Amino acid sequence: PVQILSYLGGVVKVEETDMKPRMGFLYPIQSHNISMFINATREQDSGQYLCYVNVVDDSIRLDKNVGIINLSVLVPPAAPTCQLHGSAVVGNNVTLSCSSKKGKPSPMYQWQREPPTLQVFFPPAQDRARGTLKLTNLSLEMSGVYVCRAENQAGSKNCSIVLEV
Repeated sequence: PVQILSYLGGVVKVEETDMKPRMGFLYPIQSHNISMFINATREQDSGQYLCYVNVVDDSIRLDKNVGIINLSVLVPPAAPTCQLHGSAVVGNNVTLSCSSKKGKPSPMYQWQREPPTLQVFFPPAQDRARGTLKLTNLSLEMSGVYVCRAENQAGSKNCSIVLEV
């Protein structure tokens, strides 16, 4: 554990970490609310935070003076990359793939074909975890714009690909 913030003898001390300019106590200590804030959160701020409260002349019970909170900083997906694998010729099979380099938790992917012929896809053609869409026995009518949405609890981003059969 690394100490990042303290109040001792009437003095607030913020330790020299990469968090120093982004954190502090939320209220004056005299309010007896020792909540802290972290601005501009980053994925690496995730972890377990412990709050120790020791009052002078108070009987210390180790199980009573510690507060613990687990922080998980979510990261929205980065803009995904859409790719076509295979040859878009009538009768062939192709796979469309979609991949985002960032995201916490890992994004799920959803493919759909844009209007005028709106189409939503389901397994086994679509693999939401891998971001793939398998199109079999291609026909001219399958030509169009296909959009992939990478999504998690923190947000979503799209990419698209034009399929010309």
